[in-house]
Order: sequence, then C-alpha cells, then structure tokens
Amino acid sequence: MLTVPFISSMPSAAALADALHALANPARAAQLKRFFKTGPGQYGEGDQFLGLDLPQQRLLARQFRELPLAEGEQLLGSPWHEFRQTGLIIWTLQFAKAGPAGRQAIHEAYLRNRQRVNNWNLVDITCPLLLGTYLMDKDRSLLYELAAEDQLWSQRMSIVSTLAFIRKGQFADTFALAEQLLHHRHDLIHKAMGWMLREVGKRSPEALEEFLADHARQLPRTALRYAIEKLDPVRRQLYMAR
Repeated sequence: MLTVPFISSMPSAAALADALHALANPARAAQLKRFFKTGPGQYGEGDQFLGLDLPQQRLLARQFRELPLAEGEQLLGSPWHEFRQTGLIIWTLQFAKAGPAGRQAIHEAYLRNRQRVNNWNLVDITCPLLLGTYLMDKDRSLLYELAAEDQLWSQRMSIVSTLAFIRKGQFADTFALAEQLLHHRHDLIHKAMGWMLREVGKRSPEALEEFLADHARQLPRTALRYAIEKLDPVRRQLYMAR
C-alpha cells in the first residue's frame, strides 16, 4: 500500500520538505538522474533527485493542497526535482478549484518561475492547465512569445499548452506554433510537436492531413512519426516513405 508521512501541522514548504525527504529512495534517485539526462551537457544537467515516484508526490500534493502560493514558490526555488514537481502539482490542484483571481495569481506565479520548470515532465503536467486553460478565453500571443524565446522549456510550454485548445476542438494555435517551431533542432520539441499533432489527428484526421499536406516534408522525422501514429497503416507508410 502506498503511504506518505502524516502531517498534522498547517501546510508549509518546510513541512512538505520534511515529508519529501522522509520518502527519499537513493537507489531510485540514481535511476531518475539517468532517465532525466542530468549529466554534463544534457538537457537536465545538474538536477538533483530524492527518488520519489509520481504517486507519492500526488498524495503529498493532495495533503498540502492548501499550501500558500508564496510557499509554493519557495519549493520551485529548490535544487530538488521532487520539491519543484510536488509544488507544481499543488498549483494544478489549486488552479482547478480557484476562481478567476486565484487562477490569475497561479498563472502569473508560474510564468515568474518558469525557469525552474526545467524538465519535460514538469512542463507537461502543468502547462496545459496553467497556461492553456487559463488562456482559453484570452489573447494567446503569450504562447508565441514563449516559442520565440531561446529557451528549450519555454518553447516546449508553448506547443504543449495547446493541448487544452485541442481538447475543445480548436487546432489553429497548434498548427501555427508547429510552423513556428518547424525547424527546431531539439528532439524534445520534435516529440512535443508530434504529440500535439497526433492529438489533433485523434479528433480530426482531416485537419491533421491538411496540415501535413503542406508540412510533412519539412517536419522532423520524429515529429512526423508521432503525428501519424493514429492514422491507418497505409497512410502512415505513405507519409514515412516521402
């Protein structure tokens, strides 16, 4: 049975830090450091892990879901990956229940701290809600600004945030941002782009193929392979043979 330490005090960053350290697993931490590419010159260079799994962090996040926003920002300043991840999960829980003012405060805190949202898992569990859902009824130029930044995680945020729009049948921003990132060199952007295009194709194969008619030859191979994953086998073979 999955357990986490019982916390009886008022939620605070310090109390959550103690709970996270109590669950540290050095052997798993070593595996996570390899998985998230923390070596010299790799995209997660220097990140530190305690070795918690995601279910443990989600349980703690639910227990600390009343954590004040400023305390959450303290967690994002930590060198420990699980501190940042658990803090971000708390923000997603709070955002889902918040009113307009609360959502705006979380959204703005997220943007202020986006340099600490510094691996693909941290981006992917947060930006569809804290950026995409927040921008659903607002000007979306922020996503194009993020895509233009010379920063890998901001660029991944820009395209992955459109998952919120895709779920509502809105594909234009996904296509426009994919065009903006079309010649990006990093495979983490290729994978994100292909993932979002695949999500479009699951809902509208016609819309996806209309986009591919103009861009399939320019799409990075990985992005194309992801994008066409749900098409029928004959169509997949045709695209991959181009």
